[in-house]
Amino acid sequence: MASSCWQRQRHLVRVVVVAAAMMIMDMATTAAALEDDPVGVGSVGFDQGYSPLFGEANMERSADGRGVRLTLNRYSGSGFISKHYYHHGFFSADVTLPMDHTAGVVVAFYLSNGDVFDKTHDELDFEFLGNRRRHEWRLQTNVYGNGSTDRGREERYLMPFDPTAAAHRFSILWSSRAVIFYVDGVAIREVPRSAAMAGDYPSKPMAVYATIWDGSTWATDNGRYKVNYRRGPFMAEFSGLVIRGCPAADTAVGNGQGQVGGDRVAMLRLKLGAADCDRDAELMTADYAIMTPRKRADMRRWRRRQMLYTVCYDTNRYPASFPECDVDAAERQMFWEWGESKVVRPRVRGRSGGKRRQQVAAGTTTTTLAPRLVSLQQAD
Repeated sequence: MASSCWQRQRHLVRVVVVAAAMMIMDMATTAAALEDDPVGVGSVGFDQGYSPLFGEANMERSADGRGVRLTLNRYSGSGFISKHYYHHGFFSADVTLPMDHTAGVVVAFYLSNGDVFDKTHDELDFEFLGNRRRHEWRLQTNVYGNGSTDRGREERYLMPFDPTAAAHRFSILWSSRAVIFYVDGVAIREVPRSAAMAGDYPSKPMAVYATIWDGSTWATDNGRYKVNYRRGPFMAEFSGLVIRGCPAADTAVGNGQGQVGGDRVAMLRLKLGAADCDRDAELMTADYAIMTPRKRADMRRWRRRQMLYTVCYDTNRYPASFPECDVDAAERQMFWEWGESKVVRPRVRGRSGGKRRQQVAAGTTTTTLAPRLVSLQQAD
């Protein structure tokens, strides 16, 4: 009997050990997932959430089917579109940008309904603007509602990292109360909805897009520097694709090429307020959506260090600032009247930077080249 009791105890110990091991593995898996997905919103496979938009020959899916590489060459750019239109949501992508000389190249991750509402479209943009060799990429955010492109709400920033060396996460939260742009989980811009904004606040269902294309006419120094295809092809990678939103009723993209047929357009127009779920309340109460004092302090710090231009201080274009602008008198002094920062300056890498770094690695010198600071006009 003693032997039987001992065997039962050993069996019980084994069960407990196995259960504990499985729990630890579960916790490790969850921790890894949360590290990869800091807001706790899972990504989708490319074919699950998206369809080719144009330039499918310049589109290459990753081996695991959860990412895609878009290429711009002298023949075409490339892009993809979500399979549904969404009425509010959280949308995210991990993006790696082309390296070296990228003047004139534009990479974008954005929401829009411009293919449905030609004159009154809504749009929320991350635009990445290429630059000359040794010059930094620029990041631009845009907010347009009801065709308000003549009242452009643009901001432009440097990025505190090299976006060509590794993937970084860019996210857009769009609810009925606010639009928030995030970089690597840090809020960098908040546009709260107000009655004074009226129709300028995006309110109609939008699809999610990612594209790479030739913006030679404006992207770098207002078109002074064009795309040099001898330095191409130019490739941007998208992974970690997150779509957490309410699909607007009956808005599946019809033909797999990102084009909405006439019946779909009519349906979308008729069912602007309809959705197959009610996720707006969830979006407004999610941890990543709640702007605590600490998050706002982090946002102000990021903007103070990285923002090149803001429409909020561009008194040349708009003598009266927009209602959503959080204007600070002391901060205003850090910007010129045309909205450009007096403090933040683009960095230009020295011509011999690579050689000097090699010397440092070899131990033949102990000095490094400091980045040369130049004016916005010179650096564009």
